[in-house]
Amino acid sequence: MIAQLIRWSANNRLLVLLATLMVVVWGIFAMLKTPLDAIPDLSDTQVIIRTQWPGQAPQIVENQLTYPLTTTMLSVPGVKTVRGYSFFGDSFVYILFNDGTDQYWARSRVLEYLSQISSKLPKGANPSLGPDATGVGWVYEYALVDRTGKHDLGELRALQDWFLKFELKTIPGVAEVATLGGMVRQYQVQVDPDKLRNYRIPLSKVVSAIQSANQETGGAVVETAEAEYMVRAHGYLESLEDFRNIPLMVSSSGTPILLSDVAHIQIGPELRRGVTELNGEGEVTGGVIVMRAGQNALEAIDAVKAKLATLKKSLPEGVEVVTTYDRSQLIKRAVDNLTHKLIEEFIVVALVCAVFLWHFRSALVAIVALPIGVLVSFIVMYYQGVNANIMSLGGIAIAIGAMVDAAIVMIENAHRQLENYKNVHGEPSNNQRIKVIIDAASEVGPALFFSLLIITLSFIPVFTLEAQEGKLFAPLAFTKTYAMAAAAGLSVTLIPVLMTIFIRGHIRPEHNNPLNRGLIAIYKPLLSKVLHFPKATLAIAFILVLITLYPLSKLGSEFMPPLDEGDLLYMPTALPGLSVSKASEILQLSDRLIKTVPEVKTVFGKSGRAETATDPAPLEMLETTIQFKPREEWRPGMTPEKLVKELDARLKIPGMANVWVQPIRNRIDMLSTGIKSPVGIKIGGADLAILEKLGEEVERLMKKVPGANSVISERVTGGRYIDVKIDRLKIARYGLNIDDVQMLVSTAIGGNNIGEKIEGLARFPINVRFPRELRDSVEKLKSLPIITEQGATVPLGDVAEVKVTDGPPMIKSENARPNVWVYVDIQDRDLGGFVKDAKVMLDKELQLPAGYSLAWSGQFEYFERASKRLSYVVPMTLGIIFIMLFLAFKRMTPAILILASLPFALVGAVWFLYLLGHHFSIASGVGMIALSGLAAEFGIIMLVYLDDAIERYRAAGKLNNKEDLHAALIEGAALRVRPKAMTVAVILAGLIPILIGTGTGSEAMSRIAAPMVGGMLTAPLLSLFVLPAAYILLRRSYAKT
Repeated sequence: MIAQLIRWSANNRLLVLLATLMVVVWGIFAMLKTPLDAIPDLSDTQVIIRTQWPGQAPQIVENQLTYPLTTTMLSVPGVKTVRGYSFFGDSFVYILFNDGTDQYWARSRVLEYLSQISSKLPKGANPSLGPDATGVGWVYEYALVDRTGKHDLGELRALQDWFLKFELKTIPGVAEVATLGGMVRQYQVQVDPDKLRNYRIPLSKVVSAIQSANQETGGAVVETAEAEYMVRAHGYLESLEDFRNIPLMVSSSGTPILLSDVAHIQIGPELRRGVTELNGEGEVTGGVIVMRAGQNALEAIDAVKAKLATLKKSLPEGVEVVTTYDRSQLIKRAVDNLTHKLIEEFIVVALVCAVFLWHFRSALVAIVALPIGVLVSFIVMYYQGVNANIMSLGGIAIAIGAMVDAAIVMIENAHRQLENYKNVHGEPSNNQRIKVIIDAASEVGPALFFSLLIITLSFIPVFTLEAQEGKLFAPLAFTKTYAMAAAAGLSVTLIPVLMTIFIRGHIRPEHNNPLNRGLIAIYKPLLSKVLHFPKATLAIAFILVLITLYPLSKLGSEFMPPLDEGDLLYMPTALPGLSVSKASEILQLSDRLIKTVPEVKTVFGKSGRAETATDPAPLEMLETTIQFKPREEWRPGMTPEKLVKELDARLKIPGMANVWVQPIRNRIDMLSTGIKSPVGIKIGGADLAILEKLGEEVERLMKKVPGANSVISERVTGGRYIDVKIDRLKIARYGLNIDDVQMLVSTAIGGNNIGEKIEGLARFPINVRFPRELRDSVEKLKSLPIITEQGATVPLGDVAEVKVTDGPPMIKSENARPNVWVYVDIQDRDLGGFVKDAKVMLDKELQLPAGYSLAWSGQFEYFERASKRLSYVVPMTLGIIFIMLFLAFKRMTPAILILASLPFALVGAVWFLYLLGHHFSIASGVGMIALSGLAAEFGIIMLVYLDDAIERYRAAGKLNNKEDLHAALIEGAALRVRPKAMTVAVILAGLIPILIGTGTGSEAMSRIAAPMVGGMLTAPLLSLFVLPAAYILLRRSYAKT
């Protein structure tokens, strides 16, 4: 059937060329429209519920908000993990769904279950869904900087909240614009308790008076003189004077008592849980662009930059927007790097074909067919929604050598057949030339088609990977599969047509090329020796495979090599209970130290969280984004690794362990596992005090494991509390209830936002509170007065016990069980080996109480899951390859022969990884899978040539003895030397630029290329020597026929 298709294509050249032209135009359209990104979006489908409950302690937030929400969300269909965070005044519930769940379906189901619980939540706590973004949604960050000193942080924050934020939200693809740092302007009513006592006014009356004095209403319409006049009654508070003149009551003498009589009114900053700082020069206000899930990151960022450029003239004088993180730089670098690699490969393919064939027009067959195969990949990518990123373009890059292999074999066979025809019949006519070329293509076409199909199918294990590892490698597997499928299709349609067009004129015989002559001169004597001693050859091959077990046992393991994104995140964690002013001080100090490194362009520090549900960071977590200058401006010999070491040496802040991570990788990891380091240990249980002790014990033990760079256990009971314990009998004597006392605690001490002051489009909170000097110590809190409706005064200390205690600064839970997490950063050690040693240590030395559990997390979780999946999928794939081999040969023996010899092909791959010092990662595994497909293809073509030579000898009556069999096999194998050398040269030339590349994304791509390059040194030896040796042992029936 394949041979018939080749003949049909060659006889309908115009039709095939027109179809190709349509595919090229379609492919160019798809390539230009395919979205660009740096790496595939690895994040899970997530829905975030954020509930703000100002002034409430973490334990109260956990009991009344986070726990009810997490237990309800566990019932949502398709949920994988429900993770809860209870902070001071904030609850975050992250609901992670199974792979393949639609984002908007997940949001609708969460809303459905949220409606069941909303009515049971405390008054004033209103849960809302976070943006429809993913873990890699933070694509662009900026800071608002005032160069004149005329604008304070409150004005910059108002500019961000009420102008820039809304303008940027209009951009397609932007899900949210989150504000960072700055200070929110607040109208503060500081009530004097002594004056309240004198006037016998309860605090609740002050609150209701302010709320009543700040409203507007309408009075429908009044019709006069055939016209309608809409009636409105103004009543919004417009100035501080308006606040002061709010009436509270009238005294017995008829004198009105105003708010100014009992309170001091001022403008000040609202309590904040996030601080931002730029370059060590002082606090700033910033913003984060959160991209909607599935959007084109590059388009969104370019649109944001264009919008900010147009908004510049609308900013106050001296205020400018400074970019502090820009993912588009990474995207452009990554895509440009791989595009250059692809162009390099195209050029190398052309050169190799020209050198071996000494016929430029023949080389054009491969050169023309190659980009068409790549364009076909882009067509499928575009309609499937696969972005052009490091992995998807990398799939095309590693496929190029194998893609051109079919063209090389067919061209080389056509050259040889034309040479044979010329030797026998003389110079062929045009029709005879075309017939010879079609016959040559039909001869090897079917075997080539099957071999390319086997390479395509060899990637099935990669498709079965799930979760993060699946999302990471699926684009690579898709594009490599599409490229190979396109190559298989083109090999039996377009390539025969191009051969009839380009293979003409003077074709030099193979022996005229000194390179080919030299290769055959070396190969024939070696093969003769192999055929005389086949058992020894196979024994040597088997010993080599056994010796390879040594480097294999020494290879470390890792999930993925770290991707150098060009930017860096510094993420230390301070001890709990850190104040905002101290966080700001540490932030400025660390930023200033980082900025002293010459390679650093900007340092944007954040302590605490941004105003978004996508950032559940406590105040003690610092997150500093470091942008570096272009590489050409770096000091000679400086590398990213050396930079991290230099920065680490400069930043030695007491009580803070340094953690250096890549921005995208970190955000994905924190979403997927909650862990910000390569290895994390999650300890779950009921009692926070026991959890803390277990965490500290694990921290102590983990520090003993070789390779542990920093180990940090979260302190879950390090928060400082002032507890007010109300005596119910005592308050009953004064006619009070719990709510009356709690009103004093929440409003007078905590300060409640009781309304908003409207200024044009802006809204600023109104806060009622007692003055700071009356609530800054336990003793002063005890003397705070509770004023009853009857005007009686009761000090807080008379009805409640007020004391300092310890408690949780924040509470984390996973699937409704409180957790303590231990973060482990590894240096100079492989991930798998480290975890193996650490597990042995913990199993031996750690005793867990009943009801407590320990789980390993972080990147190790992905590696373990992927290894388990591959352990049973790889054998299944080998089974599929065996079936394909059987279909190709219609016999069992060659299929078993090729499959059994595959381990020898991997010998070079293992030794090469060992010599390079690479750990075995999922990327290396993908490279080995690709290599296995290539080795199988090499074997198929070799056996086709050997079978063909045997048949020729048998037909000519020359196969009479052992020497005849040797001669037949040497002739058949020697015919394979030139196409084999060309294929290996093309594949190596395609892979070496990827292996030695240093650009963005080269870390992952070099790990995939390394086993393929190493294997290219042993796989040809397999097909050129080991297979003929095995073949001759199986063909002992060379008796005369």
